[in-house]
Amino acid sequence: MRILLIEDNEALADATQEYFRQIGHPLDWTVSVELAERTLSWDDFDMLILDINLPGRSGYQLLQSLRQKGRTIPVLILTARAEIDDRVSALDLGADDYLVKPVDFRELAARCRALLRRERGAASNTMVCGNLIFNLATHQITVNNQAVELRLRERQLLELFLKNLDRVLTKEDIANKLYTFDEANTPNAIEQTLTRLRKKLAESSLHIKTIRGLGYLGHIDD
Repeated sequence: MRILLIEDNEALADATQEYFRQIGHPLDWTVSVELAERTLSWDDFDMLILDINLPGRSGYQLLQSLRQKGRTIPVLILTARAEIDDRVSALDLGADDYLVKPVDFRELAARCRALLRRERGAASNTMVCGNLIFNLATHQITVNNQAVELRLRERQLLELFLKNLDRVLTKEDIANKLYTFDEANTPNAIEQTLTRLRKKLAESSLHIKTIRGLGYLGHIDD
């Protein structure tokens, strides 16, 4: 999952970004509603982590604007405001979850996984693709009940294909989901990661085809 954090506390944002990077989820951050709106207009994210007290317009205003425009992206409010009125206001405006600072990053990550499970209609963190099983919480991957060790980028790429079975993904689609703004990437790097992933999953039911001139298609072998 790729996440956008809207938070004006630089120390908290840096720590959050580093934690999510370590567990394999690209997280970008902006410091204001205005910058967040600009970012959301040209880039694609799986969910938002949104503070309420921000310079300029508030997180409430961004949330209200997104919902009025019909944007259904999951939004988790992360704020120091603990009053029940604040919780009710945020949820009624369209927030999907609400956490009060300070927060344990493990709980924050778990809440994010829960929101994305809800969005795709899944009841657990386990993704099953034939003989391949991927636990998004523990990062354990097995093929025919045998553990498969994947690097961070390989694991991210696997999750992306499993969430987009039978859909062609361009290299731009892949780069947008795997890399944050400040991470350098090249089409060659994506190809190398894909080559390693195919080799390690050669015995699995997941087959990743190259669609010449378009991108890559993940599907389950019959």
